[in-house]
Amino acid sequence: MLALLMCGAMHTSPAQSRDLSGQRDSFRRAVVHNGKWLTAASVAALIRFAEREHNQSRRAWNALLDICRAAQDACALGPDGRYMRSDAEQLYQRSRAYDRRANHWLLGAQASLLATTALFIIDLHPGDGPPNIPLAPVQVGVRLPF
Repeated sequence: MLALLMCGAMHTSPAQSRDLSGQRDSFRRAVVHNGKWLTAASVAALIRFAEREHNQSRRAWNALLDICRAAQDACALGPDGRYMRSDAEQLYQRSRAYDRRANHWLLGAQASLLATTALFIIDLHPGDGPPNIPLAPVQVGVRLPF
């Protein structure tokens, strides 16, 4: 029993201990490399969601315009700035709500696009490329023989 405890307490040699810094760097590179595609896909998805909300807003707005064109006083405004007809006011508020939601989706898409751009730039130079190879300087000039 004492021998087992002694074996467990022995210091491991450097060859036996694992260096995790390489694995950590590899993991970071993989996260950046794959994360840029994930954020790029999220940009497309968020834009699609914004488009859907905008289409809903357009439908409500067009329905409001149909009501307003149906009768001359159908879109009369009250003293508080709201439509006198409740159905017209409801369509107006619905259109505004869908537009606000579309704006939120677009703000998310812009933030995601910013993250995508940053990840593409980070992935551009992963840091494991060859060192800078100095080249002979280019000499440009004109020779005139005398």
